[in-house]
Amino acid sequence: MVDPHRTAGYQTPAQPDLAGTQPASVQQGGEPAVVGGASSSLRHESAHLHVAGGARYVDDMPLPAGAVHVALGLSSKAHARIKHMGLDAVAAYPGVICVLTAKDIPGHNQISPVGAGDEPLLAEDEVFFCGQPLFAVVAQTRHAARHAAVLAQVEYEDLPAVLTVEQARAQGSALVCRSLEMTRGNAQQALAQAPCKLAGQLVVGGQEHFYLEGQAALAWPGEDGEMRVCSSTQHPTETQHMVAHVLDCPNNLVTVEVRRMGGGFGGKETQANIVACLAALAATHTGRPAKLRLDRDDDMLVTGKRHDFVIDYSVGFDKQGQVLGVDMELAARCGWSADLSGPVTDRAMFHADNAYYYPDVRLRSIPLRTNTQSNTAFRGFGGPQGAAAAERIMEEIAFATGLDPLDVRLRNVYGTTERNVTPYHMTVEDSIAGEVMTQLAEDCDYRKRREQIRAFNRTSPHMRRGIALTPVKFGISFTATHFNQAGALVHVYTDGSVQVNHGGTEMGQGLHTKMVQIAMREFGLPQDRVRITATTTGKVPNTSATAASSGADLNGMAVLAAVRTIKDRLVAFAATHWQVPPEQVRFTAAGVGVGEALVPFATLVNAAYMARVSLSSTGFYKTPKISWDAATGRGRPFYYFAYGAACAEVAVDLLTGENRIERVDILHDAGQSLNPDIDIGQIEGGFVQGAGWLTMEELFWDAAGRLRTHAPSTYKIPACSDRPRIFNVRLLQNAPNREDTIFRSKAVGEPPFVHGLAVLHGISDALASLDEYRTCPRLNAPATPEQILRVAERLRQHGGVKDEQA
Repeated sequence: MVDPHRTAGYQTPAQPDLAGTQPASVQQGGEPAVVGGASSSLRHESAHLHVAGGARYVDDMPLPAGAVHVALGLSSKAHARIKHMGLDAVAAYPGVICVLTAKDIPGHNQISPVGAGDEPLLAEDEVFFCGQPLFAVVAQTRHAARHAAVLAQVEYEDLPAVLTVEQARAQGSALVCRSLEMTRGNAQQALAQAPCKLAGQLVVGGQEHFYLEGQAALAWPGEDGEMRVCSSTQHPTETQHMVAHVLDCPNNLVTVEVRRMGGGFGGKETQANIVACLAALAATHTGRPAKLRLDRDDDMLVTGKRHDFVIDYSVGFDKQGQVLGVDMELAARCGWSADLSGPVTDRAMFHADNAYYYPDVRLRSIPLRTNTQSNTAFRGFGGPQGAAAAERIMEEIAFATGLDPLDVRLRNVYGTTERNVTPYHMTVEDSIAGEVMTQLAEDCDYRKRREQIRAFNRTSPHMRRGIALTPVKFGISFTATHFNQAGALVHVYTDGSVQVNHGGTEMGQGLHTKMVQIAMREFGLPQDRVRITATTTGKVPNTSATAASSGADLNGMAVLAAVRTIKDRLVAFAATHWQVPPEQVRFTAAGVGVGEALVPFATLVNAAYMARVSLSSTGFYKTPKISWDAATGRGRPFYYFAYGAACAEVAVDLLTGENRIERVDILHDAGQSLNPDIDIGQIEGGFVQGAGWLTMEELFWDAAGRLRTHAPSTYKIPACSDRPRIFNVRLLQNAPNREDTIFRSKAVGEPPFVHGLAVLHGISDALASLDEYRTCPRLNAPATPEQILRVAERLRQHGGVKDEQA
């Protein structure tokens, strides 16, 4: 364990107060800001329920009379042909009602989210990974269903299994989807002509979502084939479509509802469909409500993870550290089916530049099919893996030239009028990465601390410290252009209370709170007069997943459109009723100003109702300016970029390989934040999750393809003691979004995850001291104690990895 007493003689310098000054409420359109409205730190709309234990999740819902329980029977082979599936003992277990297999599916045994046709709900003749669902047991109790499921006698004929990226490449494994190439200029020529060049490989591991609430669904059959499903899903519309597809019924017979999730992180974007479809299938066959909740072990065995990557790179540069050309190949372990691997590997390439300009560049993805869980969406959606490659390149150049890594990073950031075109030919119009890094370096005294750390390392035999400052430039929008749309439905009732419905889902990130704030601000109402409801496909149809950091951007604008439609009607009514010009009708926190009078909101609303004015409206929004052509690898896939920078100081124990995060300073760009406290919480959580991915979260499959890290006992996520000992997070001030987003805010969900890279590079900096900072340690992720000790030994014994100089 890292012992603080061993660091005697080194003192972490006093830090400036970066606790976060919060922007005041913005006034727009001449309207006074509402206390608690948009741009203020209103508490989470369900906070009181979370604290009191009153917030209901799927597993908390009282079961309807006659409800049945479902459990899964899982494959024990990574790749095999099913010769015989003996289920007699399963069906005979006391309390079992029926056992469902692929033959019992009335519609299509297919739940591929991209229409690839490679993802059966239940296996038929062949299994493709260890943990694949074979059948579903329906019983009177969950206990009976689970105990019966393990009694199946399945006979297999083993088939060759491909488990790793290395095996897949060596054996010429098929791709789960098309490979994509992005080019600008001539990378090979630039590399050949560069005065300095090097090549290397970066291995980045996967990650389990580990949401607090596991996958769960409760399905009720109704009349004439209706099916209501309460699901822990980030994408109610897709879940609706999948249930209808499996049951062979039109979408209008299926209603999917989500009040809240206990975390998602992308793991409930497509993976929730398995559970929802099987619960609905059981409800259809029994005519009774059916519930399926996976325990943690089964959840981790069945569902996909973050994609792990093996990234090969070549870079040409000059002696001043400026990049001249980059050639990069990004190979991903995608698992047994396509799922979302295509767009995930695409986004890895979109972010393989992070904040840096590559004059000549070639990027290529290799999405490999393997006999492991089907990897899926995870916070950042491939972006963090791509950014990790960019940061490795900057680190390599710094060691090769002897420059401070921060100076190399600053030298290569995007410009705004030149050196501003991405590998996918989008012009970067608002590059502020350099300014953010420079400001953070000054605020946290980076350069002085770096010198102090080097002085400490010269006299410390067993404890080494390191520091790194890394940026993030994260594109915001779905790269599938058609997903950049949202709908909303707002009702104003005659007592002046408001109900807000939208297509986004709440998973703890505060999306519902921000939607409440928008209505509060526009109508001038206190929080207790605005109510958010469960997200349901019966009220807002055809919506996109709450993903890609776009929940507030898309749904906020849809809610705003609906609210302003109602406001326009109320303004027109008030102007006519009280005989004042429309511009003299103003919505304020004190009431509605009508000329010189101040009318309570409820009074105005009731009068409008009596005059037969509609008090309900839908709202719709689609993101402007975006386009993407995957065939050419060109377009503008992002509406804007979010920026930020993190500086991490770490300590590494050379005797055990353990590390500790001593201090972290983050300066992050949220535009004009809708809710500073919630956004800072997202930044803190995103950073810790990113640091966990890069330092301790390790997935391990044995030679038979069995996932061995499938429970909290074997899979380590960050705990309270793993957080930085000093943790300063500040929002960038006076930097509203230049694009017309909701009140000029910026997305905050995914970009902060990339800040975890500062920890990986801080550890690398500490290890580099073993070779007098002459050689890039080439530290792979996760940087577990074992990995750290291996790199440390290599640096001690062999002087590190030598660059492949031309």
